[in-house]
Amino acid sequence: RSSTEISQGEKSVKNLISSVLIHHFLTVDINKAFVAKRKCLESFTSSSLKTSQQKVEEMWRSQQKERAQMSEDYCTQFSSVFQQWESDIQKAKDQDKKLMALFQHQQMMFKQMRASQGQRLKTLKQLLDHYIKSMQELHNTHEEQSTTAVSELRQEMGLLHKKILMNTQHEEMQSVRKTLQSMLM
Repeated sequence: RSSTEISQGEKSVKNLISSVLIHHFLTVDINKAFVAKRKCLESFTSSSLKTSQQKVEEMWRSQQKERAQMSEDYCTQFSSVFQQWESDIQKAKDQDKKLMALFQHQQMMFKQMRASQGQRLKTLKQLLDHYIKSMQELHNTHEEQSTTAVSELRQEMGLLHKKILMNTQHEEMQSVRKTLQSMLM
């Protein structure tokens, strides 16, 4: 064989061996790289999952804390408003009681005033009736007095008339006597 043939055969074997070795080393290196990358990926994934889980747990705790804080704030506000509302309701009830007591007091006063006015009207009617009766009695008494006075006056006038007549007769008689005496004498 010629040295060129050997050299080419050797080269080909060398190339084949080189290629197999390269392939083997590459495969080994690829496997090692793959295993290393897989371990790195698993480590990264595990680390990433832990970090994500921690972030999610932290976010959940933070959100839960915010919800709890918001609930507490609103509970405080609701409680304050409900206390004010209950206070307003109590004040309204107290005002209702006061108004009811005032109304009942006014109603009682009104009843008393009506009773008092009724009594005053009754008293006024009795006084008016008594006044009318007294005036009638006084009128009757005055009429009797007038009738009696007129009757007494008539009697006195009658007596006076008689007296005057008697005096006149007596004077006439004396005059006639004097005249008769003067004539006779």
